[in-house]
Amino acid sequence: MAASYISVPRDLTKVKSKVMFNLTKRQLICFGVAVLIGVPSFFLLKEITKVNTAVMGMMVIMMPFFFLAMYEKNGQPLEVILNHMIQAIFIRPKIRPYKTDNYYAALERQAQAEKEVDRIVQNSKEERTKH
Repeated sequence: MAASYISVPRDLTKVKSKVMFNLTKRQLICFGVAVLIGVPSFFLLKEITKVNTAVMGMMVIMMPFFFLAMYEKNGQPLEVILNHMIQAIFIRPKIRPYKTDNYYAALERQAQAEKEVDRIVQNSKEERTKH
């Protein structure tokens, strides 16, 4: 009698629940959208160009949805990775100077603020005594 082994992943958080055809809900949605956009585009392109060109056009149109469905790096899907890249390249500032908040400088600012408050209070007391 031969023993059969089933590999069990060590990290169970990486296990995704399969819905149908051994695909996750995310993959089914992305593939469905790819089919809904790709098949009509094939028939539209077939009217204009040759069948081979229409097939290539359909594949080009459907490929981003396949990448959205399948690509994952470090547990993050493609749109999360793309969002991080867009943030880093286009939105956030390129130069981020390193600034420390020195404890001594913070105490000095606090003391300066207290002196300013004392001066304002003193001025208001002097104005009251004048009137």
